Amino acid sequence: MASDSAPSKVQHNDLVRDEFTRQANDYAAAPAIRDLDHIAKLVAVVSPNPDARVLEIATGPGHVAMAFAKVAREVIGVDLTEAPLKIAERMRLERGLSNVSFRIGDAEHLPFGDNEFDVVVCRFAVHHFEHPVMVIAEMSRVCRIDGIVAVEDMISSEHSDREEYYNRFERLRDTSHTRALPLSELLKTLTSAGLEIVRFESAVFDNPVERWFASAQTTPDRAAEARAMIERDLVEDLSGARPWRVDGALHFKHRLAIVTARKLKIVR
Repeated sequence: MASDSAPSKVQHNDLVRDEFTRQANDYAAAPAIRDLDHIAKLVAVVSPNPDARVLEIATGPGHVAMAFAKVAREVIGVDLTEAPLKIAERMRLERGLSNVSFRIGDAEHLPFGDNEFDVVVCRFAVHHFEHPVMVIAEMSRVCRIDGIVAVEDMISSEHSDREEYYNRFERLRDTSHTRALPLSELLKTLTSAGLEIVRFESAVFDNPVERWFASAQTTPDRAAEARAMIERDLVEDLSGARPWRVDGALHFKHRLAIVTARKLKIVR
């Protein structure tokens, strides 16, 4: 049986780099990642001022950063892994964008000063962070007072046994997956970083299982174990992912949350 035991921080960062170096092209082309309509929804929810400086954490191939570049003065995208950043830079050049740039950086230790950005955003990455509390605290730190921190990510069940079942098959598919948080925990993590929730949106993505494996280049043994878990979930309703079949093909639902929060001036 495949193992998904928790690695150290150095090991986890290496896992992330390995996974997203291998996945870079497939990840950049994945429908959920490059869905321009859904990205436009995130941009509209945040609605930055035209003079805003925007930072995107875990930018990957830069789809979100480049969407914000159309409506903001300056955008910086930071990622731990070089391979997707090369894709982002190539697309930036192809699109002739001069107000967006990309650089290597660890989200737990952002290479920026306090209060530098008007907007700090992170899409589809919290479930890869080993210490999401630290990352969101860093996002808050580099955001100016009254600025916006926005997170979009998968969410898991509020019931711990169902949450763990769901995250188990996600980790089997992608070894860099740590944990999709329950919504209540995501909200608590944001508020503990000195942020006040101002808006919440939800969505559901149809996720065809075999395409999901292919985009992560999941090894056959891990795919078989994850597939068996999803097949069981279809019968027993164990995770909240609500699997179903379409013409014999297995699907399940990715539940998403978009949360925007305002940075408070906290007087202690």
